[in-house]
Amino acid sequence: MSAECITEIESGARGLARLAARGVTVGYGGRNVIDGLDVAIPPGVITTIIGPNGCGKSTLLRTLTRLLKPASGSVVLDGEDIARLRTRDVAKKLGLLPQAPVAPEGLTVADLVARGRHPHQSWLRQWSSDDAGVVERALALTGVADLADRPVDSLSGGQRQRVWISMTLAQGTDLLLLDEPTTYLDLAHAIDVLDLVDDLHESGRTVVMVLHDLNLATRYSDNLIVMRAGSILAQGHPREVITAELLDEAFGLRAMVVDDPVGDRPLIVPIGRTHVRLDQVPAEECCK
Repeated sequence: MSAECITEIESGARGLARLAARGVTVGYGGRNVIDGLDVAIPPGVITTIIGPNGCGKSTLLRTLTRLLKPASGSVVLDGEDIARLRTRDVAKKLGLLPQAPVAPEGLTVADLVARGRHPHQSWLRQWSSDDAGVVERALALTGVADLADRPVDSLSGGQRQRVWISMTLAQGTDLLLLDEPTTYLDLAHAIDVLDLVDDLHESGRTVVMVLHDLNLATRYSDNLIVMRAGSILAQGHPREVITAELLDEAFGLRAMVVDDPVGDRPLIVPIGRTHVRLDQVPAEECCK
């Protein structure tokens, strides 16, 4: 994405982007996974990063949260180079839910969520009634207040994800980054978690997610970032971005893109070699 596009996004109608990568290159073992990438996260919307396995989705998210240090370029948070900020200050602005987080054995839900207040603690400022109030609101907002005394490891997958999201909310940030929040969840629990994410966005938070399920990504996102081979292939609203041509280019996927019968976003219908009604497949697809 060009510098001109980044500037346009950062100065869009919703205001300046709070989080952006500028010319970022990140790699492992001498191999670049992301090379010279520019991206800005629009404020106040849900942005979802999609792309084939190994394209750099999680690498980008981890770089945006400072878990990975770029070999070149910079990540900017609220106008400042994130590398120059104190860890505590970053944690006060940005909440991260990593892939498949694990809680210490026997830790209760309330204790885990309370850990979200650690960035606000110090020798001079210990636990207060304000902290307790924030934790109570986070538990209530995510619908897990009735689980407060339960051990985290006794919960279902969907409940655990809600609890971990509750912990990130207890940090008091309005910028949330979620790395594959529906991993290992069945469809019903995945929808439940994404409905919660949508509620959080409606309350004014900026959300960045990595998702594998393309139809869930299109339904729950206002802004899609489509990656391939460490670069951004397309970015924008799902209605503007998702086409059969893009799916073929990004994923090597033959698919039809139709109107979602229960939503206002595109619906992706994969075309396999079997169980396909040929009378419904465009002629150019039948010949591939």
